[in-house]
Amino acid sequence: MESLLRWSIANSTPQDANRPPPRPRTDLDPGIIDAILGKPDAELMKEALAVAVDEKRDEDERIQALDDFEMLVEQIDNANNLEKLRMWEPLHSLLTSPNSSEAIQMQTLWILGTAVQNNPAAQNSYLALSPLRALLSFLSPTVRSGKTRSKAVYALSGLLKHNAKAVAQMSDANGWDVLRDALSDSDITVRRKVAFLLSTLLIPAAPPAASSNAQQQPANVQQPSQIPTSESGVAAAASQPAPQPQPQPQSQSQSVTLHPTESSSTTQPNTEISTPPPPQAVHPNSHASMVADPSSYATSPRTAAALEQNGTVSTLVSALASPVPHGPDGEAEGDADFEEKVLRTLHTYTVGCQRPLEGQDKEALGRWLDEQSRRAGGAEKAAERWGFTGEEVRELREATA
Repeated sequence: MESLLRWSIANSTPQDANRPPPRPRTDLDPGIIDAILGKPDAELMKEALAVAVDEKRDEDERIQALDDFEMLVEQIDNANNLEKLRMWEPLHSLLTSPNSSEAIQMQTLWILGTAVQNNPAAQNSYLALSPLRALLSFLSPTVRSGKTRSKAVYALSGLLKHNAKAVAQMSDANGWDVLRDALSDSDITVRRKVAFLLSTLLIPAAPPAASSNAQQQPANVQQPSQIPTSESGVAAAASQPAPQPQPQPQSQSQSVTLHPTESSSTTQPNTEISTPPPPQAVHPNSHASMVADPSSYATSPRTAAALEQNGTVSTLVSALASPVPHGPDGEAEGDADFEEKVLRTLHTYTVGCQRPLEGQDKEALGRWLDEQSRRAGGAEKAAERWGFTGEEVRELREATA
């Protein structure tokens, strides 16, 4: 490559104002150029999707094409190009077509979840197809494969997280009842992912009227730049201490006080002239809508109300106090990872959303916490098992007092 560059420099023709510009060569084989430079991602996406939707192709070939497509949309620019290339409709059709096998549908769910993950622009593009009912249908017990149900939660999570518009459509799609029932899925992986999703949707976000200055925002809220994208990130965000306010320096251009001795022409002493700060520019990108309108990613109030109204809070408590066996033959009981995610959801509900537990739910969770502390040899050891701090366990105990 270096020798080729030197040759091109040595043989390049100097620019001359009196000489016409060189004409592009037409004798170059596009296939050779593609072999050297590689095809553009948009072209690769078109080719992969064409194979995937072709029902005359072998299923293994179609699945491989979908796998290649999923790797391409991991890049946010490629995910945003799905709308420009008009690919959302054929992808969704693969999900809903009666001719699609469960293997094809599972790969499609994987693509959809990857494309919309942490990408409001892609979320809103796919949401225009009203896909929630179709996605939720894959959490039905009639779907035999636990992997397919797990991928359905993955796609739902990508569409719902930090998207108030999508969460607002959950009630019409009967989505909250589906997620509640999925907390008892026979596959423990599905249960974990659903509990984690609910915890994420409950994390409070900044109110719409909040200032654009992060230091003026209320404590324990999510800003666009603080939004976690992993399970560990959600746990850290929920337990992060409130930031301490910092003193703001006085800007000379914003406030000037004139005194009589400073100007002989001043007739109004101590007159304050204030210049408001310029509005913060919102540059067009995938997350512009979140910066322009913080309410667009505020999912907590609607989620908390829905979980209370449809009995999901009681289901979460029962998942701890009276766990449903899981495994292929229903032989396994209890799961520390699932317990941690359910506790995180309940902690966010009671402390972050400031909603109380009542009646039997309060009593059952209190008894369970006491029993777990006794078995672990103390509240601190029980907290370590769940990845909680001692303060978080104390807050949960107060919620059950």
